[in-house]
Amino acid sequence: MAERSTAAVDVADNSGDKPLTAKADKATTDGTEPQDAKGAGPDGTDDGRTSPDAVPAAPDLHSGHKLAKRYRLEECITRLDGFSSWRAVDEKLRRAVGVHLLSADHPRARSVLAAARSSALLGDPRFVQVLDAVEEDDLVYVVHEWLPDATELTALLAAGPMEAHDAYQLVSQLSQAMAAAHREGLSHLRLTPGAVLRSSTGQYRIRGLAVNAALRGVTAEHPLRTDTEAIGALLYAALTRRWPYENDAYGLTGLPKDLGLIPPDQVRAGVHRGLSELAMRALANDGATASRQEQPCTTPDELAKAVAAMPRVLPPEPVFTAPPEYQRTTYQQGTYGRPSAVPVSATQPVVQAPPPPLQSRTGKVLKWAVSALLIAALGLGSWQLAETVIDHGKDSTEPTTTQNTETDSDDNNAPEPSKPVTIVDAQDYDPLGDGSEKPDSVKSAYDGDTSSYWPTDGYYTTDFGRLKEGVGIVLDLGTSQRVGSVNVSFLGGETSVELRTADSASIPSLPNGFTKVAQGSGTKVSLSPDKPVQARYLLVWLTKVPYSSDDGKYRGKISDIKITS
Repeated sequence: MAERSTAAVDVADNSGDKPLTAKADKATTDGTEPQDAKGAGPDGTDDGRTSPDAVPAAPDLHSGHKLAKRYRLEECITRLDGFSSWRAVDEKLRRAVGVHLLSADHPRARSVLAAARSSALLGDPRFVQVLDAVEEDDLVYVVHEWLPDATELTALLAAGPMEAHDAYQLVSQLSQAMAAAHREGLSHLRLTPGAVLRSSTGQYRIRGLAVNAALRGVTAEHPLRTDTEAIGALLYAALTRRWPYENDAYGLTGLPKDLGLIPPDQVRAGVHRGLSELAMRALANDGATASRQEQPCTTPDELAKAVAAMPRVLPPEPVFTAPPEYQRTTYQQGTYGRPSAVPVSATQPVVQAPPPPLQSRTGKVLKWAVSALLIAALGLGSWQLAETVIDHGKDSTEPTTTQNTETDSDDNNAPEPSKPVTIVDAQDYDPLGDGSEKPDSVKSAYDGDTSSYWPTDGYYTTDFGRLKEGVGIVLDLGTSQRVGSVNVSFLGGETSVELRTADSASIPSLPNGFTKVAQGSGTKVSLSPDKPVQARYLLVWLTKVPYSSDDGKYRGKISDIKITS
């Protein structure tokens, strides 16, 4: 059951009267609870979706059924509103996947297909990816990623409110991801705690982009404002473990009735002031007012910019744990070598100390014998050393007949000389940000002209405003080739960089899909693996960038890249 709590796309709510801990224990993989037939909007109220009586029943399939002779259904997660969600196995790629199923004559079948295909085209790794969307044999089904190593936000909140740094990362990553989606014309409209997952590396991923709303028939007159308010509600819940409306929803207790929407720092002591104000600005669409009267954030892009303008929220300092007190061993706890703490009784027998070693007659004989052996060994060693020196002098005057053979052997085993490796193509790589990092200037990083360069975007700190781990350039060598070293030149100041490699058919979607083989820092950095590697794709991954006096921001600039085998 541990795997079932974190994988499929969220398609229904967790609203109800049960406590949050119970919800976390019984949450299904798609974030739904099958016994709930009535959904809720962002404020926990009825979202007005179609009554189950008005739509066809969900397809009556069973475990073991195969779709497209490839996807084997394993377990039905939920069945409501004329569709069902399943955990399945892709037998071709031998991996777990999630599947949504509905009849082809379902009134929302066409909109579900369109939403799934649009979401698949986005290809942003910050969203749970749609892998397939098919109409076949009177069925419509959507196949998506299954993430067993991720944890729902619902389960995270079950443990209590988040630390300020974790809440900061949550709102930062969600706002940037949704801003990128809206730039492509995609909305979520069902951004609830069950639709947000945190991976083992701390990255947040959003599931059900466009698809969740299409499955439930949810629409919005102002989708930008709807998604922005949803992010504000998630931030509010992360800071307080309360839902920012009067109704209980998603296993969270709502605010007291007739009190209105009060700032998070008035709900719970110790809440970060800046994050509290940010939540209120995002929720201003519902009539809230920020405590310092800033303008409300009505789009995810405005919210992302407001987060970037905040002072950085640092992670908590690690708690020092004193090591356990040193324990003596049984031998050390005895009285040998130190006075006893207990006085010796007068009636105890006195044990005489043993005589000093080698003071007896036998000991003296033994000492003389050992001394004689040492003297003999020393004389023999001196004689052998002198004989060796004399023989070496004779050998040096004789011609060497084996020299050519040894030289030939060394030549055969000599390493291959290094040679330049051609870069066939390259592209910017920003999977943890908005997906784009100055793509028009990438070729300037390896065109041989050191006066031209590829710049990153500008950031407020050397570590990208703590919004992501890094950015970089992926170099395509065309085929798998031997790579001995990569020399990178930077402009503007000392830059920290890693070399990561991948010998795969396509570029990995996340940085951890590459293998880290070298790292360095400076303005001219030679990245050499311990031994040459075979790879087609090389990721030059910047982890810290220097301050740029041109615009007062931190920015990386790669002026030249050369690869040798």
